[in-house]
Amino acid sequence: MLFTYKDLTVWNKAVELADIVYKLTRSFPTEEKCGLVSQMRRSAVSIPSNIAEGRLRGSDKSCRNFLLISFGSAGELDTQIQIAKRIQETASLDFRVAESLLDEILRMLNRMIEQLSAAEHTNQ
Repeated sequence: MLFTYKDLTVWNKAVELADIVYKLTRSFPTEEKCGLVSQMRRSAVSIPSNIAEGRLRGSDKSCRNFLLISFGSAGELDTQIQIAKRIQETASLDFRVAESLLDEILRMLNRMIEQLSAAEHTNQ
């Protein structure tokens, strides 16, 4: 059986997070649609997209690079959530599920990146 990115727990959790972010941002004020909403959605979609691309590239080095991009997008999303929590119109929204899932994804990506880095150093 072929192992694909769709079999990765981290990819599935990242897709779930993107869905949550889309639902959350529907409640944002209209003036944020081209600003924070767009940024948050792009960051959220970037996380699983880069996991998938890295997995399909084939090499551990390439996979690691795309996981690092995904990790960076997760950091962007975390920052955008923190900003949204400070904005009066969105401060009352419940970001806890998104934050908890994002934290879990960040930890998983970090472990994967560390494992690929260690394997890369071992193979040199």
